Amino acid sequence: MTTGRIVVGTDGTESSRAAVDWSAREAARRRAVLKIVHVFDWEWASARFDSAAEYLGVAEQLAQAVTATAVTRAEVVAPSITIEAEGLVGNPAPRLLETAADADLIVLGNRGRGGFASLLLGSVSQRVATHSPCPVVVVRGRGDVTDGPVAVGVDDSDAAEHVLQTAFQAAADRGTGLAVIRTYLPPAPLTFGDIPPAVVDTETEDGAVRAEVEELLAAWQQKFPQVPTEVLISHDSPASVLVGVSRGAQLVIVGSRGRGSITSALLGSTGVQLLHHAECPVWIARPVKDGVS
Repeated sequence: MTTGRIVVGTDGTESSRAAVDWSAREAARRRAVLKIVHVFDWEWASARFDSAAEYLGVAEQLAQAVTATAVTRAEVVAPSITIEAEGLVGNPAPRLLETAADADLIVLGNRGRGGFASLLLGSVSQRVATHSPCPVVVVRGRGDVTDGPVAVGVDDSDAAEHVLQTAFQAAADRGTGLAVIRTYLPPAPLTFGDIPPAVVDTETEDGAVRAEVEELLAAWQQKFPQVPTEVLISHDSPASVLVGVSRGAQLVIVGSRGRGSITSALLGSTGVQLLHHAECPVWIARPVKDGVS
């Protein structure tokens, strides 16, 4: 019995091959259908030329070859999963976002064929990660790693419960532990003229923040007793801590928005920085349908 659908975008690059491998393993864990999508970026302006039909036919054949190669690769990684493949025509980002409408998860590599080689994240991956209606995984860094803990960044926002549910489930599915990261800025010492500044007891502050996190974790630890959990409290920025943790983790999970100053942003600054600098796959957690991913 299969449950759910995972979409992976591929263009035949090394980055997208890593995304196909990762998504095939995830589909096997979930017993989900894996849909492999290649979007042929057709330049509609060229349709006015007599050779347009012939050119489009060749391009469609190449697109079929890309998806066929990806299907073969996914079958090797996860022989038991159900695989669908589709070649689409159009602008890659909008077409991939269309496929995400009925997906439980969409997976992309961090780099595509276009743009500048020096960029750390391709424009298509960034646009899909920012606007997707479902959770997104961008496979980057050590994309094939299957050991190490799952790391999750949490704050005191309303999204924290959903992010933790996603993280505990991901750790349970992988049979590994969970590193819970919480960062905060200690209050600045108060100064009054010539009076020496008051001493801020950061140890006490850290203890209070840790107690808040442990209270938040309690219900999930009861639901997932098989997942060992470690809490890390830091005064550094969330992005810098999570990038550091990503060097030893197999997956980093964050919410789509935190408590940043721009409340209308579709993807928080921590998520953006992780998509550019993390050394393992990054999961942007968003509620989907009636379930959780």
